[in-house]
Amino acid sequence: MFRYDEKVLKDQLLELIRLAATDLPVDVVDAIKAARQNEPEGSAARNVFGMLLKNIDLARDESTPICQDTGTNIYLVYIPEGVSMRKLTALIKEATVEAVDKSYLRPNAVDSLTGKNSGNNIGEGQPFIHFEEWDEDHIEFKLMLKGGGCENVSTQYKLPDVGLGAGRDLDGVYKVIVDAVNAAQGLGCAPGILGIGIGGDRTSSHLAAKTQLFRKITDTNGNPELAELEARLKGDLNELGVGPMGFGGNTTVLAVKMGALHRLPASFFVSISYMCWAYRRHSMTLKAGGEVSYD
Repeated sequence: MFRYDEKVLKDQLLELIRLAATDLPVDVVDAIKAARQNEPEGSAARNVFGMLLKNIDLARDESTPICQDTGTNIYLVYIPEGVSMRKLTALIKEATVEAVDKSYLRPNAVDSLTGKNSGNNIGEGQPFIHFEEWDEDHIEFKLMLKGGGCENVSTQYKLPDVGLGAGRDLDGVYKVIVDAVNAAQGLGCAPGILGIGIGGDRTSSHLAAKTQLFRKITDTNGNPELAELEARLKGDLNELGVGPMGFGGNTTVLAVKMGALHRLPASFFVSISYMCWAYRRHSMTLKAGGEVSYD
């Protein structure tokens, strides 16, 4: 039986939230630095990247949120057999409430019918927690904070798309992704990171797209065909000239991450989860002996 101290784990989850909200991962910071170097001296794009990097440093140093929109809290939690999802959900919610009290998170959960804010970031579907059981002997918590602006330009296409000349193949997938990023312009707080879900039904396709965003910018897709398409899209999307925050420039996306699901013959969905430059994600591993590590 996997055991843990609930009070200790709640505090560890609070630290996970603090890290996600205030400390951008190294691979993201490195990508933003590289993007700044790829812009001409004195250009608007280079200046914007400079301001983003100052913001990143201040947030880390002061343990303050990187963005005023602390976003939807999205968890992927991998658990060994026998671990209670109900108890872990309760601890995540407790940590979330405390994170709001400490101003790591903004109260973001609004009742869709009344417009009333819950005041503590807890509500129906908030935070979003997806559990999966695995054969490992530890628990892994993956957390991403996804802002409303980038979520608003996320979208889903149904192939074929006659208007775009996009058929039911990877060329059609390519065309709808280019269309989505071109339509977003700077509204998603570019440069963006794209999580792409190919196939599935409407729900599983969106989840697959968001799951891709938990990959590191520096990794390579295990499917050679998708790896090639990721690289092609990154290069071509950066030719659009949208640039950081829509000011123009050489970097419109920092990465493209793709995954594919089986689907019904009648349906071919392509889901695009657009993440902003404030690519806030961290993970925490809890071993059976109580040892914790963060990434």
